[in-house]
Amino acid sequence: MVDDTELTAALAADLDAGFVDVVRVHQRSVYSVALRLAAPADAQDLAAEVFLRAYRALRGYDGVRIRELRLRPWLLTILRNAARNSARDASRRPAPPPAAEPVEKPAPGPSVEQQVEQADTARELGTVLGQLPDVQRLAVVLRHVAGLPTVEVAEVLGCPEGTAKSHISRGLQRLRALLCAESGVGKGVR
Repeated sequence: MVDDTELTAALAADLDAGFVDVVRVHQRSVYSVALRLAAPADAQDLAAEVFLRAYRALRGYDGVRIRELRLRPWLLTILRNAARNSARDASRRPAPPPAAEPVEKPAPGPSVEQQVEQADTARELGTVLGQLPDVQRLAVVLRHVAGLPTVEVAEVLGCPEGTAKSHISRGLQRLRALLCAESGVGKGVR
């Protein structure tokens, strides 16, 4: 895997060619987090918006500033801001009428029952994640879905590492409580 030092050096040398590598290396993590912050139909657009904003910003940076970037936290910070802006904009305009979803051909792999169970679980987790306060949801997603170390979660959230740990911990506690409440399991689960 290419590390940030190589990527930032390539960006500083040739922005266009280096940016292709940045997208290739970081597109999965950006999209994965975008899926947790936006509706699935909007996640791809949100991820594309992140890379567009990143490219525009990089055009104004000098070589020294580019070499000093920590790309993943920087991109995920852009994602956080873009998701916030998108949610704010969406709240200001009425939602379009629901469209009929196309029927997809079954892919080889898990059985229909397994797919339904996985989809139900993902939908339930998505619903419960949506009930968390924004900062806790983002902290949990960054740490446990995107796999960022706590120091990078703190960088994306723009807070001290201890505060990021607190947001992660409180988010997980609240997530457990919400899941227990929905499933009817006893409240003594930790």
